[in-house]
Amino acid sequence: MVVRVQEAPFDLGAELDAFASGRTDVGAQVSFTGLVRDDGGLRFMEIEHYPGMTEKAIGAIEAEAVRRWTLRDALVIHRHGRLAPGEQIMMVATAAGHRGEAFAAAEFLMDYLKSRAPFWKREVTAEGAAWVAAKDEDEDALSRW
Repeated sequence: MVVRVQEAPFDLGAELDAFASGRTDVGAQVSFTGLVRDDGGLRFMEIEHYPGMTEKAIGAIEAEAVRRWTLRDALVIHRHGRLAPGEQIMMVATAAGHRGEAFAAAEFLMDYLKSRAPFWKREVTAEGAAWVAAKDEDEDALSRW
């Protein structure tokens, strides 16, 4: 199980190859990659976090996913710093004996990362900068777990 919080971009293909390499104990691997979305006029997004605290919080979310779905492996990468529209912001990969467990665990991780991982996001447009507020639909998504 791996959690990485980093400023540098990651190579999705290389990460997935490494995650799958040599695995004969899994029947399913699921991955998700989040991108910085431009809903109109976004110049860039700045993501802040507290080193140590962020990794610990994500590790606890990951441990809960492993407990619930008997994952054989999980990977969470989340970037911080200045990110432009279209750049990769995060990825989740899960490996399990069966696809249902791998998909469910990946969705759980994505929902909880969106709402509970301690990141602060600021969007910068031509009109200025604004902190991104929590969305009701993201909080509502947690109720299914």
